[in-house]
Order: sequence, then C-alpha cells, then structure tokens
Amino acid sequence: MTIQDEIISTVSHEMRTPLTSIRGFSQTLLNSWDKIDDESKKKFVKIIEEQSNRLINLVENILTVSKENSEVLVLKKSNVNVLIDKILPLFKERFKTHKFILNCDKNILPVNIDEDKFQQILTNLLDNAGKYSKEGSTITLTSKVIEDWVTLSVKDEGVGIDEKDFDKLFKKFSRIENHLTSKAQGNGLGLYITKNLVEKMNGKIEVKSKSGEGTEFLIKFPIYNPEEVLKCSQKS
Repeated sequence: MTIQDEIISTVSHEMRTPLTSIRGFSQTLLNSWDKIDDESKKKFVKIIEEQSNRLINLVENILTVSKENSEVLVLKKSNVNVLIDKILPLFKERFKTHKFILNCDKNILPVNIDEDKFQQILTNLLDNAGKYSKEGSTITLTSKVIEDWVTLSVKDEGVGIDEKDFDKLFKKFSRIENHLTSKAQGNGLGLYITKNLVEKMNGKIEVKSKSGEGTEFLIKFPIYNPEEVLKCSQKS
C-alpha cells in the first residue's frame, strides 16, 4: 500500500465517526430544540465541539504528513517556557479533571526552533497524556537544562507502555492497544509527526515507561549557539 493509499484509507475511516456524530446531534438539536432540556443541549453541543476538534486535528496531521518532505521550517531563537505558557491553558480547559504541575526552570536557555512546529509537538504530547490517563490523574511538565541541551518532559500517570512496544510508538498509523487506547480517539499519526518535527529541528525524543506506571516523553533541543546557526545558514 502506498503512502497516498494509507492516507486515503485513514482519512475515510477516521472522518466517518466524528462526521456522523456532528450530523446526528445537530439534527437532534434542530428538530427537537423545544423538547430538549438545557443540560442535554449543553451536552450535545459539547460533543459537536469535541468531534469538530477531532476533525481539525486529523486534517492538520494529514497535511503535515503530506508535506513532510517539502516543508521548510523557520528556525529562530526561542524560549520554550514562553511557548509552554501559551499552550498549557488550552489543555487545562480541555482536560478539566486532570491536575497539571509545571516545573519550569526560570533561567532556561534559548533554543533554535520553529515556534509553530514546537507548539504542534507540545500539543501532540499533551493530548496523548490527557487521553491516555484517567480523569483526576496528574500531568507534569518540566523544562530544564541538561549539559548542552534544553530538555522538556511531559509525564502522565496513565497505564504505561511495555518496552516491547516502544518501536511501534513512532511509526505511521501505529497505535498501542490497551483498555485506554481502545476508548481514546486517535489516528496513529501524532507521535510519528512529533518525532519527525523534533529531528528536523536538530532535537531528540525519548520515551520512558513501564506498564502500569505511566509514561514520560522527553524532547531535547541543543542550546542556542549563534555560531552554529550561522554555519547552518551558510550551508543552506
């Protein structure tokens, strides 16, 4: 099966459920508005919003995959803590029952990254942490400098991942099967895209996990060095 065939197959499968939900609940609201209590209306609208977000995420992931060999990243000196502050409130709102702990080094050093793509990376990791851990559990974000790298950690208290499944994590259209992943919505592209973007920005990604003990993803970027940036720009 070619990449194009895989994308078409995935899109057709993944879009069917959210589109059916959006149409079904929209029709119910339109046809029976006066008969539905306010609490049910809010519930139906929330489902429509969630399924719309699912479609948006799917489209963004598919577009990223389709452009992965041609897209040019715009790297610039950036502070990861500033970008975390932009993204985190969105996930606190989305996963309201989760507890978020932020342990960011106030003196974090800058890195050379594409800020939009970094936010996409962080979005994918936080989305996984929320979806694949139970309500009421804790998600911890940490940023710190380790040797010549700025390291960001996203750690959850989910079911964890067997070491034998680590190789599957970053493969296109691959999903790990357990009782939480079977309930969560996903298309097997998020971590593939995350790894691809991290490496395009000269970074590294690692996973630490044990079954039943949660999962921690670490992404590392080299500390900003003007001389190295100049060398890269001269090469290009």
